[in-house]
Amino acid sequence: MNIQLGDIGHIIQLAIAPVFLLSGVCTNLIVLTNRLARIIDRSRVLEDRLDIAYSEAYINELDVMYRRSHLINYSIALSTACGLMICLVIAMLFLGDIANIALENYIAGMFVFSVFCLIGSFCYLLREIFIASAAMRSHRHVRRDPTKQPV
Repeated sequence: MNIQLGDIGHIIQLAIAPVFLLSGVCTNLIVLTNRLARIIDRSRVLEDRLDIAYSEAYINELDVMYRRSHLINYSIALSTACGLMICLVIAMLFLGDIANIALENYIAGMFVFSVFCLIGSFCYLLREIFIASAAMRSHRHVRRDPTKQPV
């Protein structure tokens, strides 16, 4: 178990790509948690308004918020799983070289699995964005021409 400085440098070079991916996943998690926080805040406002008076519009918007929050939660779970797998890949890179264990297949499998988790996370995020956009378009107010008298 004689570790050379060149070996450690090579391992660090191999670990740079997963570390960059990990920083991207962390940025994605920040975006997701901010979206979830906005959904939760809006849901609380709607629930408070419903406590005062019943409104079908508030109920419908609250249903959309619940659907969006579920999608964001799935996306957060997949991004977190991706981050965990990337951390394990980096640890296995060092462990495999230090202990002289052949972990290449496991490392490759975990990296591919982490990329699939990231793809799934982006798919859930995209679906949530589509739902938010559709809800925004459905609540669009019709502008009236101020020169015309109401009928």
